[in-house]
Amino acid sequence: MSAPTKERPVAAADAKGKKGTDDAEDGEAKKGGKLKLIIIAVVALLAIGAGLYYFVFSGSGDDAEPAPVAGIVLPLDSVTVNLAGGGYLKVGVTLQLTEDAGEEAPDGAKATDIIIDMFSEAQPTDVTGNRDALKAELQQRIEDAYNTEEAGDLVMGIYYTEYVTQ
Repeated sequence: MSAPTKERPVAAADAKGKKGTDDAEDGEAKKGGKLKLIIIAVVALLAIGAGLYYFVFSGSGDDAEPAPVAGIVLPLDSVTVNLAGGGYLKVGVTLQLTEDAGEEAPDGAKATDIIIDMFSEAQPTDVTGNRDALKAELQQRIEDAYNTEEAGDLVMGIYYTEYVTQ
């Protein structure tokens, strides 16, 4: 029985000794942990500041293209088209040109050809129910035909001047 009592005080002394060193290591670890936390916080704040600076100041309007300035309008002759499903459509279109087009209007033959091609493929229900969608598609096709790298942006919009179905 005497042996177990001798071991207990040694174990208690070891526990106290370990406890004392653990406190010192914990204190150093806490200081190191706080320092790491402060460094991480500073780096995070710098990253957030850099991101805000980038999004606020780099998006200035210097790089953006200016909006085109409206120039003259080019009225095209009305066109009567046979629809694919039967019936007729008489459509008149005017092109809104940009200031870059100058005073001399481009030939409207390309636009007239695009109108005939597009609407001759349409069904009667398309031209009565999807008028805005057809106008958007027509405008896109005409802009693609006239706005080239060589000529620049010539057409900036279209207007229906006549739209009659039968």
